[in-house]
Amino acid sequence: MRSCLSCPVADNFPVVQSERGHSRELAEKARRENFPVASRLLPRRHRDHLMAVYGFARSVDDAGDDEPGDRLRLLADIEADLVRLYAGQAPKLAPIRALARTVRECGIPAEPFHRLVEANRRDQTVTRYETFDDLLGYCELSANPVGHLVLYVFGEVSGPRLALSDRVCSALQVIEHCQDVGEDYRRGRVYLPGEDLRRAGCPLDDLSAAATSPRLRRVVALQAARAGRLLAEGQTIVSSLSGFARTAVAGYVAGGHATLAALRGARYDVLARTVRPRRARLLAAWARVLMTMRWPGAGLQRLPSA
Repeated sequence: MRSCLSCPVADNFPVVQSERGHSRELAEKARRENFPVASRLLPRRHRDHLMAVYGFARSVDDAGDDEPGDRLRLLADIEADLVRLYAGQAPKLAPIRALARTVRECGIPAEPFHRLVEANRRDQTVTRYETFDDLLGYCELSANPVGHLVLYVFGEVSGPRLALSDRVCSALQVIEHCQDVGEDYRRGRVYLPGEDLRRAGCPLDDLSAAATSPRLRRVVALQAARAGRLLAEGQTIVSSLSGFARTAVAGYVAGGHATLAALRGARYDVLARTVRPRRARLLAAWARVLMTMRWPGAGLQRLPSA
């Protein structure tokens, strides 16, 4: 485990405090997530670090998804700024400058950040995934690094925890893909495995319809079930943690449970409306996770999903 005191960034690295914290735009994006990104139940220092990490991840996603022009060039600029940060030089981009204190105080290596950039770089050239295993390979870049960053923020990094975190984060990514089928398709991307679509007899045209066809619902339900199994495999990480780390990670696990319940409640109709977990359901799932995972090895696999 690496402590939250050492860091490869030079101690005299300038931190721009005015660019840290909860900007209105970033806070609004965080509120739209399936889980509490930086709950007020956590101390301010943890919330600030989590929001700095979230701000970077959102900026990279926006560069890869929404920015006009040469997105590969934008992503290259972000990566070059990361190199500046870890060389102890002044970054040019606000989201990278905002990371300086977090990287320094939490001893975060550069690799998870670079993997997030690589995921968005891949999005520019790879728009289909043939198998679920192929999709999990993408999650290793797009989702799993976020869990590693969270563990660094709390100083709780270990090999077993990283492995469990990967399952939770991959589950959350697959769940989000289920929610965003139509939005992703409009961007020219399909995160439902091609072999599953063919087996269900589901043409790609179904992904642009006003309502979800029965065959597409079956494909979405299959991905949700797989995500549920990943979540069940990884959620025992909560029992290995204590204090604020346990509270935060339980919230992320609960968000997965609550969103899966919302998808089931909508009968996997993800095109007619945006399927999101209700706040009350999320809070109930959060309390249930915390109560169930009070000791190492607790059987959260038996936990109902909200």
